[in-house]
Formats: sequence, C-alpha cells, structure tokens
Amino acid sequence: DEMLFNVSSRSMASKTPVGFVGLGNMGTPMAKNLLKNGYPVIATDVFPESRKELQDTGAQVVDSPADVAEKADRIITMLPSSPNVIEVYTGPNGILKKVKKGTLLIDSSTIDPAVSKEMAVAAEKMGAVFMDAPVSGGVGAASMGKLTFMVGGVEQEYNAAQELLTCMGANVVYCGQVGTGQAAKICNNMLLAIGMIGTAETMNLGIRLGLDPKLLAKILNMSSGRCWSSDTYNPVPGVMEGVPSANSYQGGFGTTLMAKDLGLAQNTATNTKTTIPLGSLAHQIYRVMCARGYANKDFSSVFQFLREEEGQ
Repeated sequence: DEMLFNVSSRSMASKTPVGFVGLGNMGTPMAKNLLKNGYPVIATDVFPESRKELQDTGAQVVDSPADVAEKADRIITMLPSSPNVIEVYTGPNGILKKVKKGTLLIDSSTIDPAVSKEMAVAAEKMGAVFMDAPVSGGVGAASMGKLTFMVGGVEQEYNAAQELLTCMGANVVYCGQVGTGQAAKICNNMLLAIGMIGTAETMNLGIRLGLDPKLLAKILNMSSGRCWSSDTYNPVPGVMEGVPSANSYQGGFGTTLMAKDLGLAQNTATNTKTTIPLGSLAHQIYRVMCARGYANKDFSSVFQFLREEEGQ
C-alpha cells in the first residue's frame, strides 16, 4: 500500500505550478499544452493581449518575470532574441531578482550559445539551474505538441526538464553542456537554408531548360541530389500539396526567422574562427529577401525571389 501511495503522491507533486515567460506564436501553444497536461501555469508577457489569451485558457497571469519566479520553481522562457533573454533573466524585473534556490530554468528561445552560457552562470550564482532547450518544428508543431527540443545543460537535471518538455514536444534530445542545444539548432538551420537555396536554384534551372517541375522533383528525389527541401518542402508552386509554396508562401517558417538564425550561425562562426562560405552567403540572401518584401513569407519563397531577380 505504501508503494502505491508513494507513486501517486509523486505524480501529484509533479503537477506543481510551471512558470512561463513569453507568450508569442510559439509560447502560447506551448503553455496551453502544459495546461492540457494538468500543470497549473503562471505566465507573463510584455504584451497584455498575449496574456489575456492564456488567462482565458486557465493560466494565472502576473506582471513580470520576477513575479513568475516568486510563484514557480520551474520556469520556461520562449523569447524572440538574445537581448530579450538577457532582460527577462537579469533585468530589473527579471527572473533572477526573485528566483528561489533550486529552481529549474529552461530557455526555449533560439539565441547565441554564448548568451545561454552567461545566463547559466548568472543562474548558478543564485542557486538555480539554467538549461537551453531551443525547438524545431514551428507553430503547427507547437500547437500539436510535436516540437523537437534540443537540450543543453547539466545532465543530472535533464530528467526534470524532460518531464515538462515531453508535454510540449514529440522529441527531446540531450545535446551536452549548456549552449549545445542552441548549437545543434543553429547548425541544422544553416544546412536547411543552404539546402533550400540549392533546391530553388536547381528547380529554376531545370524549368528554364524545359523540364516539367513535378518530373524534375521526382527525379531529384530518387537521385543523390535529394534533400528535405526537395522531397518534403518543395519551393516550387504546384509541385507539392500542403506546403507553403502551394499557398503563396503563407505560414511555415518565416524568412525573417531564417535570417535571424543565419545571423546566429554567422556570429558563432566568427567567434570560433570557422569558415562558413555557403552559410554566410545564405545569410546575405535571406537578409536581402527581408528588405525586398519577403520578410513575412515562408523561407521557401527564395524560389520566387530568384525568379524575380531574373526579371521573369
């Protein structure tokens, strides 16, 4: 009997409140999945509209990250960029102003790994544990709880993080020390951008040479040139259904976000004296696209951009 009691009391105890800071396109569906899994959520966001939506779903909303830290000893942050993360953790109303000893801090933002390491050091000084856990999968996967989390941090703390992350994602992968989650995400997205640009150029050349785009895609996908951008996310309108290229490049993974991730790849490459000729070029191409009206289109719109550059 005692055994039974222990197991049930532990599963009850695990549903203590979880803090959530950053209720944007990704944070809101992620926090909703925690609520669905029976975790009380204490949340905040700089925009009152974002708070309201989550409050209506049953979360307790507070005014600042410091207030979240006062009420929860497990906190997830999901923010747009490095400066936001620094502010939310170390700012005047930041988490570390009120954090309790032993608190687990999980940052799912995509930021520079060097900033993740700084946050981990600052958290450690307050007796808290910081882990980076950036995601791949986008808004759709966030809603369905199908994200992939790449986690960096002290391995002993990984199980505690995994318990929460599995409520929001289908895959949770431990990558190593703090910052390695970010590193994995940045490397993947650099290759994704290079592959997408290569696929767009290739499809465009083939079409100009008189090949039918569907036939060309079919041949590429049974040949050594095959990649995710050619077989799962083809950038040419009419080749595949259910992808952004079939819907005027709406939805998906925005060009702005890809440019941001490539900027991180460029920074990390500079800091580690690593040559990334194609990564750098991909960064420039996506930055030009942002300036030319593609900012809010899916990153596969590079195909449309190339055609436009040729004036056709």
